Amino acid sequence: MPKAKVNGVEVEFEPGMTVLQVAELAGEEIPRFCYHERLSIAGNCRMCLVEVKPGPPKPQASCALPAAENQEIFTNSPMVKKAREGVMEFLLINHPLDCPICDQGGECDLQDQAMGYGRDETRFDENKRAVEEKFMGPLIKTVMTRCIQCTRCVRFVTEVAGVPEIGMTGRGEDAEITTYLEGAVNSELSGNVIDLCPVGALTSKPYAFNARPWELKKTETIDVMDALGSAIRIDARGAEVMRVLPRINEEVNEEWISDKTRYACDGLMRQRLDRPYVRTGGKLQPASWAQAFDAVVEKLKSAKADRVGVIAGDLQDAESMKAALDLFGSLGVTSLDCRQDGAALDPKAGRTSYLFNSSIAGIDEADHIVLIGVNPRHAAPVLNVRIRRAVMQGTCKVSVIGEQADLTYGYDYLGAGPETLTRFASKPPKGAAKPMLIVGAETVARADGAAVLALVAKAAKAMGAVKDGWNGFNILHTAASRVGGLDMGFVPGEGGLTAAQMVQKGALDVLVLMGADEIDLSVSDAFVIYMGTHGDAGAHRADVILPAAAYSEKAGLYVNTEGRVQMASRAVFPKGDAKEDWAILRALSERLGKTLPYDSMNQLRAKLFADHPTFGQIDYVATGAALDLAAVGTAGDLSDAAFAGPAHDFYLTNPIARASVTMAECSATAKAARVKPVAAE
Repeated sequence: MPKAKVNGVEVEFEPGMTVLQVAELAGEEIPRFCYHERLSIAGNCRMCLVEVKPGPPKPQASCALPAAENQEIFTNSPMVKKAREGVMEFLLINHPLDCPICDQGGECDLQDQAMGYGRDETRFDENKRAVEEKFMGPLIKTVMTRCIQCTRCVRFVTEVAGVPEIGMTGRGEDAEITTYLEGAVNSELSGNVIDLCPVGALTSKPYAFNARPWELKKTETIDVMDALGSAIRIDARGAEVMRVLPRINEEVNEEWISDKTRYACDGLMRQRLDRPYVRTGGKLQPASWAQAFDAVVEKLKSAKADRVGVIAGDLQDAESMKAALDLFGSLGVTSLDCRQDGAALDPKAGRTSYLFNSSIAGIDEADHIVLIGVNPRHAAPVLNVRIRRAVMQGTCKVSVIGEQADLTYGYDYLGAGPETLTRFASKPPKGAAKPMLIVGAETVARADGAAVLALVAKAAKAMGAVKDGWNGFNILHTAASRVGGLDMGFVPGEGGLTAAQMVQKGALDVLVLMGADEIDLSVSDAFVIYMGTHGDAGAHRADVILPAAAYSEKAGLYVNTEGRVQMASRAVFPKGDAKEDWAILRALSERLGKTLPYDSMNQLRAKLFADHPTFGQIDYVATGAALDLAAVGTAGDLSDAAFAGPAHDFYLTNPIARASVTMAECSATAKAARVKPVAAE
C-alpha cells in the first residue's frame, strides 16, 4: 500500500483516496462544508485547504486532490491557517447575524468552524446581500440569505434521492439555490437535506422555533414507520417528542431516513388514548382501569375459546405479542393473527420463506433485481436509495412486474400481473451471478397471494436466485411487527381463524385488537376490546379501550424485514393513564386467573428468548440461509388482476401518521403534485 506523511506522521492508505481522507486516517481534523462522504466531490467551499509537497507553493483543496506516494501533507502550517481564515472571512461576508434566532444554532457547522478556524474580526464593511426565501414544501423551511452555496442539497436530491428538483441559478453574487418552478420537493427523502445543510439555510419547518438542542433529552432507538428498522434518535423535552433524527447504521439505513420517519412524530401528541373507556348506552365513557378490566373479564369468561380472536397490529413490539400469545394460549384461544392485511405467509414453510433473505446491504452485491408487485420508493424509501445507487453505478439492472411507477431510476418493464410473472418464471433471463427477487407485502396479501408466492419461488429456482452462499428470494414487508409475529408463531392454530375470517359477521363473540387499525370491522358484530394508542379506526369500533404506550414510550424488540432483531428504547413516558402493552396483559391475566409467569420486562424477555431463540440474537442477520423453495406458497388459481400499488397513502399508513398534521400536509401536497399542470399544459 502507498504511504504518505501527514504533519510528519507516516500513514498507509488505499489507492484512490483523497488527501482529506488520508489526513483523517492520521487523526487530523479537516474542516469542510461542501464535502460529504456519500455525495460527489464539488470543491465549492475551499475550507479544506491544506499544504502539499511536492506541489505548487499554495494551499490546495484536500477533498478533490488525490493522495500520492511519498506525499507530504501539512494541515496546520501558517500558510494553511491564513488560508482558512481568509476563506471563512469570505463565507461570512453576506452571512446574516441570525445565530440567536436560527434553529441551527448550537449544532451549526458554520458556527463551530468559525470559532475553530476563523478570524476574530472582518475587513469587510459593505452591506450584506439578501436573498428571497424559496418554497420547498411543508417540510423544509428556507432562509436562503444564510446559504453558502455548498450545493450539498443539490447533490443529495440529484444523486441520492433521484429527484433533481433543487438546483443553483446565477453566478457570483447572484448565485442562488432554488427549486424548479418554485414547487415543493417531490421526494419521500427530502428532509435529509436539513441534516446535510451545514448552515441554517434549510431547517425543519414543523420544528421551527420549538426548542434548542441543549434542552432536549436524546434517546437512540429504532423506527417503526416501515419494516426497515432504521436507526434513529428521538429528541424529547419533558413528555413531548420534539423531533426524530437519523443515526448511522451502514447495514440498514446508512444515514438517511424517510420523511414519514422524521416528521410523523407530532402525531404522538395528538388524538391519543390516555385513559380507559367502556361503551355504555352506545357511547364510549371514561372509566377506571378496574372498570375496564371488569368489562373485559366478564366477556372473556363468558365466551368460549373458539369464539375469541386476537389480531396484532403493524406497530406491536415482540414482548406484547409474546404476552398475548401466552395469555390467550392459556385460555385455549387458537384464533390469533399478526397478518391483519391477510398476507399469505406461513411460519411452517420456514423462516426464510418470509424474510428479505439477501439482506438490505446485499442489494449492493446484486447484479439483477426483479421487483414483483412492489414500489420500493413507497414501501421502503431508504432501501430504494440502495437500489438506485446500484443501478447508477452500472453494477445492477432492474426489471419490474407490476405498477409502472417512477422509481427514480431506469428499469425494464416486463408487465403488470400474474400472466407476466408466469411467462417470466417459465423463461427467466440467465447470466446473473447474484439475482434478486423482491416481492411486495401488498402482493402476498392478495386473495391469490399463496399462488403468487409459489410462482415467485418457481421463478427464483429457474433464475438461480437461491444457491450456496446466496439467497435472492425476498419479501419486502411494510409492517414493523410482521416478522416478529411470524417468528413467534402469532398465526392461527388448529381450527383457528385468520384475521380476515375473524371480522366476518357472526364469526366471534370477542375480538381483541392490539393496535390493529388497518382492517375492516364494518360487518363484525363481536365485542371489540381495543388496546392501542390513538383514536383511530379500532378505537371508534371498540366496546372497551385499554390505552397503550406508543413506540417512543416503551422499550421493545422489533424484527425488521431482513430478520434483524433490534432493540428500541423508551424516550418519554406513556401519556396519562396509558401503560405498556405487556403490562396491561400481565394485569389482565391476573384478573382472569391465568397469571403470566413474569413480573418484569427482563423476565418476559427471558421467556421470549427461551421459547424463541432467534429473538436473543440482537442485530444478527443470517445472510445466504438455505430455503426450500418447494415449501413456499401453495399452487392455486391466479387472478387476472394486475399487481397494483399500495392502496394506502404513503404518508398515512398508521395511526401515528394519520394523527400527524405534518403528514396530512405532505399527503395533500403529494396529491396536488400528481395533478398539477406544469409548463404549457
